[in-house]
Amino acid sequence: MRATPDRLIDISVCTRPFRMQGPRIESEHCFGKTVVHHYGHGGSGWSLSWGSARVAMGLVLAHRPRRIAVIGAGAIGLTTARVAQRAGLRVRIYCKDRPPEVRSSAATGLWTPDSRLCASAAMPPGFESAWEAMARSSFKTYQSLLGIEGAPVEWRDGYALSDIPFEQPLPDDPDEPAYPDLTARLTDIHPRSKTLRPGEHPFRASHVRRFTQMTFNIASYQRLLMDDFEREGGEFETREFRHPREFGGLRESVIVNCTGYGARELLGDESIIPVRGQTARLIPQPEVDYMLSYRGHNLIVVPRRDGLLVATQEPHDFNNPDARIDRAVSEAAVERLAQLFA
Repeated sequence: MRATPDRLIDISVCTRPFRMQGPRIESEHCFGKTVVHHYGHGGSGWSLSWGSARVAMGLVLAHRPRRIAVIGAGAIGLTTARVAQRAGLRVRIYCKDRPPEVRSSAATGLWTPDSRLCASAAMPPGFESAWEAMARSSFKTYQSLLGIEGAPVEWRDGYALSDIPFEQPLPDDPDEPAYPDLTARLTDIHPRSKTLRPGEHPFRASHVRRFTQMTFNIASYQRLLMDDFEREGGEFETREFRHPREFGGLRESVIVNCTGYGARELLGDESIIPVRGQTARLIPQPEVDYMLSYRGHNLIVVPRRDGLLVATQEPHDFNNPDARIDRAVSEAAVERLAQLFA
């Protein structure tokens, strides 16, 4: 990996919509409309989107609509619209922004269905089983997208690096809650990692494991969703909602609210907690086909078609709504990356 700050071509900031109790998937009647809420997936939006959209669609179809409105064109909005079309519904997406301007465009692009999804202490009864069903449903759909033009979904090998044994826990972050470890429920579809000995890898790290993980090329994947949506008669309408009473003026009687972090302001939903994350892209290197994760150093690198994506999580990012770019953070991450190679 050619890791030098002068190769940085883009930096983005995303505020993940974390909810202590997990995503909100429920319906209510307000302002003369049936509103199905579908938001609050934390860092698991892309990963869980197909499965959670099918749960939300069950609430939609209970009202037997012929057409529906979807609010928002991020990961959850686009996927919900496609699931609705597959169920035979006509769909119009209302949104202020479209990809690549939406927050979801700044995602890392890793299959992480339990990333900052809920807090262990606030996990509702039955959540683990519901999560597993959504994760498996999404996983099955993503496998059907392998090998198509644009490579929206790929499997990548990667290397996890650590200065201390992997069995030794890292210090807890006092700013963040404890997250449940749900991955044990998916061991049959999650490839196992392998510990590597010195001489079996080129990295400057005391402990190294090789793993395999599913990844998303966000740009091509978003384009695929949008093209398929419009090809099947879907419509976009540019519109910004400032109060839910404006839902009453829409033509559709059933609305799916997929506003993500925007639900905090639109609905006054203070259960949405922002988790700031900054990503940067280095000039693409097609010959680099592996990921890196530096444990304890807040560094993840994903080789995407639009560049080597370098993601970092800094102290005090939890409950931090600041979406301003801090270039020094990304430059420091690139320098940490360069130090890993002999």
